[in-house]
Order: sequence, then structure tokens, then C-alpha cells
Amino acid sequence: MSFRFKEFTIEQELCAMKVGTDGVLLGAWARGGAQVLDAGTGCGVIALMMAQRYAEAVVEAVDVDEGAVRQARANVAAAGLEDRIRVRQEALQRLAERDGETGRYDAVVCNPPFFIDAVPAPDAQRNMARHTGMLTYAELMEAAWRLLSDEGELSVVVPFDYRQRMEDEATFRGFFPSRTCAVKTVERKPPRRYLLAFRKQPCHCEHEALTIGDEKYRALTKDFYL
Repeated sequence: MSFRFKEFTIEQELCAMKVGTDGVLLGAWARGGAQVLDAGTGCGVIALMMAQRYAEAVVEAVDVDEGAVRQARANVAAAGLEDRIRVRQEALQRLAERDGETGRYDAVVCNPPFFIDAVPAPDAQRNMARHTGMLTYAELMEAAWRLLSDEGELSVVVPFDYRQRMEDEATFRGFFPSRTCAVKTVERKPPRRYLLAFRKQPCHCEHEALTIGDEKYRALTKDFYL
């Protein structure tokens, strides 16, 4: 099923994980720069959002899943952005080991696999997208540290009950929290997910919150949703 945004359309039949609120929020919230890396791009929605928001950016989009890479390439081509978004099949860990990649990116954006303790899904492609066996939080932090410039920023989205694990791994690697956004589905209830950003240098951490559908949410996503 297609998912239409204002400036592009996402086809997703080849992807295990479909367009969802987490990815859209992250794509609208993450800071970018001249060189942006979308780690685990899936259908390419975050890469396309970052390219739309940062008109001068060159976006690298990587994923280990062949179907996702094919889908992302098709979506990028349909949007006419092949000159600015490069999609390739590669593990983030391997990319970080390549000569010439160290310190290259102004921003790394990742909607990471989030299930750590749960039983793996029977579908291999869906399991790859959802479970951290392919990319642990520690591996994400190590790779991001190598790939980011000294002034770069890593942005992620996690379920509320995985926030502490992500922050612990970031701290262990040497990152400092720079921004957090608590996301609620209902105003009166606790947050269900967190947008988190980290930098290599000590910095003041900005804290904010939003509820799905409220004024802040609509302002954040207004350039994308029809």
C-alpha cells in the first residue's frame, strides 16, 4: 500500500516495516547538515524527509535488507532525488570501518531495531527490522561515534521502556545528550516513545514533549502529511 506525503510517495510492499509514526516523527525532528546518514533506511522515508528539510544535503541511506534497499531506491527515483540520496546495501557497522568515512557526517539518523528481550518473529525480514541482533545499541553508538564529525548529532527514536538502555550505551561510548522529546499518544498518559539526540561534546540538553495530534505535533509534521 502506498503512503502519500506532500512532496513524495512511499511504496513499501518490499519492506517488512511499513511507514509509521516513529519514523515520521524522527524524520521531522532530527537535525541534519550537509552530509546526512540514514542508518537502517527501510523504505527510505527518513532519507526523503531529511532531503526535503535540508535542501543542500547529500543523504547516504544504508540497510542490510535487499528488499528494503530496492524499495528505497525506487522511492528515491520516483521523487527525482537520485542526485542527492544514495541508497546502498551495507551494514552500519561495516560502513563505520571503511577508510574515509570517519568523521564524515554532520548527522546520523536511525530508527533502530528495538526488541532486545522478546522472542524473535518467525518472518526473517521482519525479525531483521525489529530485533537488535543485527544492530545492538552498543554497535549503533560505536558506529555513530566513528562516523560523526566532532560537531555532528546522532538522532534516534525508541520505545519508552528502552530509553534508559539507549542513554546508557550513549554515555558509555562518550556521547552527551543534546535533545529529548517525550511523545505521548494521549495527553493524560505517560510517554510511549522518546526522540533522543546525542553529541560528542558537552552541551546543554533541551527537553520537550508533544502528544500525537496536538498543535506541536501538527507543526512538526505539517510539511509532510497531506
